[in-house]
Amino acid sequence: MQLEQFHYDNKIVKNFLYATILWGVVGMTVGLLLAFMFLFPNLTDGISWLSFGRLRPLHTNAVIFAFVGNAIFAGVYYSTQRLLKARMWSDFLSKVNFWGWQLIIVAAAITLPLGMTSSKEYAELEWPIDIGIALIWVAFGVNLIGTLIKRRQRHLYVAIWFYIATFVTVAVLHIFNSMALPVNMFKSYSAYAGVQDALVQWWYGHNAVAFFLTTPFLGLMYYFVPKAANRPVYSYRLSIIHFWSLIFIYIWAGPHHLLYSALPDWAQNLGVAFSVMLIAPSWGGMINGLLTLRGAWDKVRTNPVLKFMVVAITGYGMATFEGPMLSLKNVNAIAHFSDWIIAHVHVGALAWNGFMTFGIIYYLVPILFKTKLASTKLANFHFWIGTLGIILYALPMYVAGFVQAFMWKQFNPDGTLAYGNFLETVNEIMPMYWMRAIGGTLYIAGMLVLVYNVIMTVRQGSTVTDELVEAAPLTRVSKKRTASEGWHTWLERKPLKMTLYSTIAILIGGLVQIVPSLMVDDYIPVISSVKPYTPLELEGRDIYIREGCVGCHSQMIRPFRSEVERYGEYSKAGEYVYDHPFLFGSKRTGPDLMRVGGKYNDNWHLNHFYDPQTTSSGSIMPSYKWLIENEHDRSQTQDKMEVMVSLGVPYSPADIENAPEAMASQALKIEKSLMNDPDFAKIYNADKKYAEENGEEFVEMRDREVVSIIAYLQRLGTDIKVKNAEDLSINQND
Repeated sequence: MQLEQFHYDNKIVKNFLYATILWGVVGMTVGLLLAFMFLFPNLTDGISWLSFGRLRPLHTNAVIFAFVGNAIFAGVYYSTQRLLKARMWSDFLSKVNFWGWQLIIVAAAITLPLGMTSSKEYAELEWPIDIGIALIWVAFGVNLIGTLIKRRQRHLYVAIWFYIATFVTVAVLHIFNSMALPVNMFKSYSAYAGVQDALVQWWYGHNAVAFFLTTPFLGLMYYFVPKAANRPVYSYRLSIIHFWSLIFIYIWAGPHHLLYSALPDWAQNLGVAFSVMLIAPSWGGMINGLLTLRGAWDKVRTNPVLKFMVVAITGYGMATFEGPMLSLKNVNAIAHFSDWIIAHVHVGALAWNGFMTFGIIYYLVPILFKTKLASTKLANFHFWIGTLGIILYALPMYVAGFVQAFMWKQFNPDGTLAYGNFLETVNEIMPMYWMRAIGGTLYIAGMLVLVYNVIMTVRQGSTVTDELVEAAPLTRVSKKRTASEGWHTWLERKPLKMTLYSTIAILIGGLVQIVPSLMVDDYIPVISSVKPYTPLELEGRDIYIREGCVGCHSQMIRPFRSEVERYGEYSKAGEYVYDHPFLFGSKRTGPDLMRVGGKYNDNWHLNHFYDPQTTSSGSIMPSYKWLIENEHDRSQTQDKMEVMVSLGVPYSPADIENAPEAMASQALKIEKSLMNDPDFAKIYNADKKYAEENGEEFVEMRDREVVSIIAYLQRLGTDIKVKNAEDLSINQND
């Protein structure tokens, strides 16, 4: 049989590798800055676009989609061509994938610090960027499937199965979760509300971890670990079980992020059951990866590539044991909202994703540039300093999580909270935050070592050129299964069927969860006293979202005695029916705000935004001085209300028409309330007089952003009546 000559496209792999390294440094640097902002809250004082609430989603998006995302594309483009014995189907689509993805990352890096966010975790980007993501992802998928069709290798290797499942599932998740109605180019509202929105978001959020941070990396594991060790995969049968059970079970587990919330019990219990089952396929994959190294442990001791990969697979095993454990209700009751979850997430991110990426980079760069790694000693140094960084990051966060959980839940003999002041917990865990910052510093130092090592390797290598190879063309065989052919062996030569069956596997669990959520009225009891937000409160809520307050404050009181004593009556599903998007939150760096309305006067809120430490001694909340200084643009309030009407919020035509007058009236009341503080009134009137005397523009307090967000905060939790109002009291220092 005559062999065909063709070229592998190594340039696209090189480009994605460079992008991986660049965005890795950026994402980790932002993460380190955030770690130090816990220690020095006013580190970026007065700079709105460098505030914690705006930088946190930038960090998560940069690490997940920029660093890890580019690593996925680099590994997939390299391994797919070699596994299929074919150049990628379209060089044009490869370039579109690369440059389009970088433009999306740049757009995120611009919009998120500017406060343009949907607030939905791992899906914060606004609707035009969401459309861009969908288009670029489709370009990647078309290129992948086109290459599958024109391949020269008959059977699809296990890594390809995981790539197919990744493409299909991420597309479905992204499209469903990103459904929104735009107000303008930079603002939209989620198509779902409250509990419904929470279920869809965490169906996406959990499976973004599953099918963006896990399945593609498992595919990369199945390719690069055997290649680096020069050993075959331990078990082909285990690979089959691992793949199909993982993609079928994973998609069901999202509701475990919402245990003890207002989510219906049936959805919570479904998430728990499938989360517990997940440990079997997850550990099956880990075992398959580690046992592939049997007989190669001498190489592991000397080869930094294998060292990184071994720790990565071990980190995957730890995270996928802990995940099902955290989904158990009794464990979740302790861990949720605490730093335990931060530790759990970063074991996966730093070890599994980070170390696997480092191993792939150290493996690929010498091959692509036809040379040896510049310094194996530096690579080994990177491994050890990175490992130490992970330990110093994760262990203190576990301790902090336990401390938080037990302090929050502890009672005195007389039945009162032992630590009624939320800040007592914060002060107790500050040493752990110092250790986390040190661990993060070590980890990023290792990343910088990698940058230097890669630069030196590239300099001593040759220019990247397309790699000339030969392979026999694919010969046609019967489409039907032969008598000696196993079912899965037959399926492995049917890429379109493999794609179809993978889609069916993930859609079953998705439909069982999401379709009932779309019929939200059937299981969300109506609370007649719950009304839509006033126009000014709606605008204040948008400021709350813009500033990323949900990153530190929850709005979900669970039905625990400790939480009811601390925050007030537990949350009801019917209280969130007009919330587009939901704001349950995932972490309590500060206290829950579900029932904060009316607990402090307006002046307290003003002072709290201006200088949190003056109202709450020891607080690590940064100041938000710009809210007090900035004039609030309320010109699009009516447009926002019209969009809300389209989403089912019962604003009447009169409500929309009279919105400017309603806002002016409510804002004036808050302004008058603020003037009750003689010190504030004196300073305010002096500033006003100075501006008038010098011909400078002066913005009335009623027209400033802080008035709108105060209106929103004073509304929270006031729609339902509670018998004992005293039970809702919160210590002022919370």
